[in-house]
Amino acid sequence: MTALSRRALLTAGSLAAAGLAGCDGIIASGGANNSAQGSAGSLLKSKLDLPGRFQAPLPIPPVLKPVRTDGTTDYYEITQKVAQAEILPGVSTTVWGYNGIFPGPTVVSQAGRRTVVTHRNELPVPVSVHLHGGKVAPEHDGYPTDLIMGTGPHSGHSGRMTTGPRDYVYGLDQPAATLWYHDHRMDFTGPQVYRGLAGFHLIRDDLEESLGLPDGDRDIPLMITDRAFEADGGFRYPSVDPSLANTPGVTSDYVSGVLGDCILVNGAPWPVLEVAAARYRFRILNASNARRYELSLDEGATFVQIGSDLGLLERPVRRKTIEIAQAERYDVIVDFSGFPPGRQITMRNGHGRGGTADVMRFVVTRTASDDSRIPDKLAAREQLSPDQAVAERQIVFARGGGEKNGMTLWTVNGKPFTEDYIVARPKLGTVEKWTVRALNVEHPFHIHLAGFQILNSAQQGWKDTVNLDNGGKAELLVKFAGYRGKYVLHCHNLEHEDMMMMANFEVV
Repeated sequence: MTALSRRALLTAGSLAAAGLAGCDGIIASGGANNSAQGSAGSLLKSKLDLPGRFQAPLPIPPVLKPVRTDGTTDYYEITQKVAQAEILPGVSTTVWGYNGIFPGPTVVSQAGRRTVVTHRNELPVPVSVHLHGGKVAPEHDGYPTDLIMGTGPHSGHSGRMTTGPRDYVYGLDQPAATLWYHDHRMDFTGPQVYRGLAGFHLIRDDLEESLGLPDGDRDIPLMITDRAFEADGGFRYPSVDPSLANTPGVTSDYVSGVLGDCILVNGAPWPVLEVAAARYRFRILNASNARRYELSLDEGATFVQIGSDLGLLERPVRRKTIEIAQAERYDVIVDFSGFPPGRQITMRNGHGRGGTADVMRFVVTRTASDDSRIPDKLAAREQLSPDQAVAERQIVFARGGGEKNGMTLWTVNGKPFTEDYIVARPKLGTVEKWTVRALNVEHPFHIHLAGFQILNSAQQGWKDTVNLDNGGKAELLVKFAGYRGKYVLHCHNLEHEDMMMMANFEVV
């Protein structure tokens, strides 16, 4: 990413830069070397002793079964509720989970076949469900004030409010991809996701199934998160209002983001996965609030990337490292066939220090036959050209432009989020060129509904999220397809999002 010029900074109306907190609470002195720091935010330390690394087995989220099907539609039911989980050995942690588990159950859909998910909310607060990466009608997209009310008081909320169950209808007219669903409640997305409201939603199609990629128990989703724990085992999070009922936001030390000191994969601390000497497909999701990762494998192992946020690439790409920001997905294959039984391969985080420098471990335990393959060609996807762009827009993420509860807000184009402000009105079916810029600290840009391709970037394929280093920019070709209506774009550092770094756009 290239740095912004002084003129561009002034044009964007930037205010005084906020303090920059890097990975594990290290304060970065400026933007030029901030990418080495890894993440915007401050380290929140656990109040109990964390377990040793590479002891817990990797959990695999259960696949949700439909309650019924018909000729065109599969129907699912999910209840959001409070439950207890043993995340740390011998310790009980209260989670807010989809069906009471963290991560939530994995929903698997067929491309082009309608999926209806009925959500019931037994939590004490309202929720909103966003299918991240889904091409979804606006009334089913999880707009932040489009709420399913919980068991607590129902006063003080604006927007559409549903009491009782709520159906989310997904047409899924899109290619095979690794999507995820998570809470999207206005002002409280950060703490509610942190408490457990996240799960995978996989889309499959005939093309993907014809390629011979690893499948079955060798196709494994990996949700990477970081958390801190209270002395009693509860999730530790610096909410101004721990009940999440009234006042939003975090305490002043964490306005740039909350970084936990315990790395979880699929809800287990630094887990271990026993593998055969064969190829495995891993669908890697960074579901952390503020932490980004630089993933690598030791022992000479590498990743072969086959997919991005919104589906398969045209061709596989071998990568020694993966830079993955919050909400990004990397669909990769790791080949363990060259390793003898007993070999241990560790996934590291180049942006971490101490415990956060490790993620998980693979242990080769046996030889096995393997008829999977990595084809030279994967999927022929539409390639956008700048000549197709019918409009150009500038989107700037920065701090400043308003205050809430005594704190300076994070803003889009100098404005904090309101339901009325529309930053863009693209036409359905068109392509636009957007230049998105980040000031003050790193910001992962995410847009609902629309997919995009990044110009002049090593990141390939169709995406819905892109990381921006401090002072950086990305030039995107964004295609607005599927539905008319009002959607949001925002920073996927969830502490920034909750402090108003979000804006509406309306497809007309």
